[in-house]
Amino acid sequence: MKLTPLADRVIVKRVEAETKTKGGIVLPDTAKEKPKRGRVVAVGAGKRLDSGELVKPSVKVGDEVLFASFAGTEVTVEGEELLIMTQEDILAVVRK
Repeated sequence: MKLTPLADRVIVKRVEAETKTKGGIVLPDTAKEKPKRGRVVAVGAGKRLDSGELVKPSVKVGDEVLFASFAGTEVTVEGEELLIMTQEDILAVVRK
């Protein structure tokens, strides 16, 4: 199955949470926070303004992004956990 986001929606796959702290302490699953960082796997066509103009998305497939804590809707597709969110839920693009 392939998902295609509509309008200004973006599909993001969370990056794996760290299993160790910087000091080397191994974290159990119950202590881990869900990461607020992920990789964009699909992007919609953009948002249509009242004037009819189409505003293209600011992110592209492959971008690593930071997003709000409660951003998006979690879905599972073929055993893979994904988030569907609007572009407004994305706070920043991580550049390396």
